[in-house]
Amino acid sequence: MRKSKLQAANLEGNADDVEAAFYDALQNADIEKLMACWADEDDIVCIHPGGPRVVGAVAIRATFEAMFANGSIRAWPQQVRKTVSVASAVHNLLEKVEVLTPEGPRHAWVIATNVYHRTAQGWRLVAHHASPGTASEIQEVSGTPSVLH
Repeated sequence: MRKSKLQAANLEGNADDVEAAFYDALQNADIEKLMACWADEDDIVCIHPGGPRVVGAVAIRATFEAMFANGSIRAWPQQVRKTVSVASAVHNLLEKVEVLTPEGPRHAWVIATNVYHRTAQGWRLVAHHASPGTASEIQEVSGTPSVLH
């Protein structure tokens, strides 16, 4: 028996599984798998680094299709901070993105927040907000003391 795209995207688990499927879809330029990660709601939102707010599945799909026309997006989630409740999860993370330059591949940083809701279809992405980062931003500012007394 062949698995459906939904099962192949491993979307029957938790928000972590959906996030892994989302980044796998980016790295493989798989628009169907990527869109399967999103909730089936009118007000889902995606903001790409430096871009406008994109609302709704049709518009979000179009932006990723345009990006995939140039190839896959080599992005890896790092330093994930999570807040999870019964029906929602918020992941704030750094994306390490491979960028091709004339000198060869280099890494850039993007600061992203992914918001997941538990829906009738399981955990799904409802918002992805990414902002350009800098090398200094891979260092984290936190209210947690670095030295214990």
